[in-house]
Amino acid sequence: MAAAAVSDPWPELELAERERRRELLLTGPGLEERVRAAGGRLPPRLFTLPLLHYLEVSGCGSLRAPGPGLAQGLPQLHSLVLRRNALGPGLSPELGPLLALRVLDLSGNALEALPPGQGLGPAEPPGLPQLQSLNLSGNRLRELPADLARCAPRLQSLNLTGNCLDAFPAALFSPGALPLLSELAAADNCLRELSPDIAHLASLKTLDLSNNQLSEIPAELADCPKLKEVNFRGNKLRDKRLEKMVSGCQTKSILEYLRVGGRGCGRGKGRAEGAEKEDGGKKRRERKQRRESGEGEEEATDAARLLLRVLHVSENPSPLTVRVSPEVRDVRPYIVGAVVRGMDLRPGNALKRFLTSQTRLHEDLCGKRTAATIATHDLRALRGPLLYATRPPQDLKIVPLGRKEAKAKELVRQLQLEAEEQRKQKKRQSVSGLHRYLHLLDGKENYPCLMDADGDVISFPPITNSEKTKIKKTTSDLFLEVTSATSLQICKDVMDTLILKMAEMNKYTSENKEEGSLSDTEADAISGQLSDPQVNPGAGKDGQSPLVVEQVRVVDLEGSLKVVYPSKADLAAAPPHVTVLR
Repeated sequence: MAAAAVSDPWPELELAERERRRELLLTGPGLEERVRAAGGRLPPRLFTLPLLHYLEVSGCGSLRAPGPGLAQGLPQLHSLVLRRNALGPGLSPELGPLLALRVLDLSGNALEALPPGQGLGPAEPPGLPQLQSLNLSGNRLRELPADLARCAPRLQSLNLTGNCLDAFPAALFSPGALPLLSELAAADNCLRELSPDIAHLASLKTLDLSNNQLSEIPAELADCPKLKEVNFRGNKLRDKRLEKMVSGCQTKSILEYLRVGGRGCGRGKGRAEGAEKEDGGKKRRERKQRRESGEGEEEATDAARLLLRVLHVSENPSPLTVRVSPEVRDVRPYIVGAVVRGMDLRPGNALKRFLTSQTRLHEDLCGKRTAATIATHDLRALRGPLLYATRPPQDLKIVPLGRKEAKAKELVRQLQLEAEEQRKQKKRQSVSGLHRYLHLLDGKENYPCLMDADGDVISFPPITNSEKTKIKKTTSDLFLEVTSATSLQICKDVMDTLILKMAEMNKYTSENKEEGSLSDTEADAISGQLSDPQVNPGAGKDGQSPLVVEQVRVVDLEGSLKVVYPSKADLAAAPPHVTVLR
């Protein structure tokens, strides 16, 4: 065995080739020496694995460039994570074209510039035509490539936090350049000016430009039709009233101030035009309030309409909070939570449909858990506040669904043995159940986990939940969590989809009388959760009581807010037959 290890310094590649794997993670203490021996690049053999969909190489201080052959050798790559390495000052050769790539994470490197030939890929034709999420945070970038929008025209999330940027390229905000961009983060840079052309970002929902050197905010920002969250804290604005507002007021108030002209809000539309817009906006809001308050009886009694009621933190006497430990940043940094009350899982196959919908989301939107992982819990079985942290595999204890208590290290080893046995029995390379996700932990020195106030681990993403909080047929109030190693926006998108799906399932359950019931065996086959029929949680007179979605705050250990879900920007894309009452 020792001789084999010496002769082959990359056993992971041989294993991935033999098992025809679609995901590969390279990390750990031995990686630096091997990459250094390869000239500071990834080994050419890596680029002979054309089936790869997900590739992560992280925490390697000797990795200065990916190396030639990546684009040609990995044509099916969907996610490329190269964070916390030493890439820079450019990328030579450039990464693209990668025609299937959707997620690119280059955060925590030493990139200074991404010029043509040493950047992300060509602009004509687009080198990254399907890219949705780009993370360049924590580098040394002094400027962005002028052709970024042409290279990645379908970009939805762009994270530039913690660089040295003093301006955005004009082409980034040109009409139609990035029609799908919904999240732009460029905090902790040196930005001196924000162009009025930012109004051309028609899908922008979240904008974070905190801790820069901005002196003005253009009034045109208020023209972004979907903008729901802005952060301009830490900028010395000329308009001192506006400076106070950005430190303590809600986004709605800030945008209204900009819309009517403000003082020192940059050159743009005059007060009269802003007042006209404000008047029109008031009328639209009044019409919306009348609809939501039930003045239109036809809508209120329409049996085809789904209702979701959002309970704000300020309206909740005992809101649930998730505290986040700083070490998760290097393992699985993003988490979003929500509480949903009023689910009816008792009749017929309601529980089976709920569990099956999670499985489908994991396969599709979550990219087989490589982009995000969902966990659902019986709210009554846990006690807040919750703590999201990491633990060494030998210290992390959990009672997995359908199993006895085990340390994470033992659980992973047991699952690996089961996977090998599956392969032998079925005489094929693919495996089923939790065994499919073991590769996502390869090389991790610490594992992420979510603990309740009793110190019990209730979630071990992306592998399993705890038996303590498993969903039963009697469960009506749930805590939902979505975690990701790639993007906060992906967490929110997955949560939006899950909650809307739950509303549809609840309506279907109330309208269809089912005599059948999910057996223990069927539930266990899906996710290890067993049925326990008791009392119906109850619906309204018309069988159409709305689901209540309670906001959950995610804070750091000092109590500073990191994210709240659902915010005004979330659940905004609900289909016409869904009414969200806020």
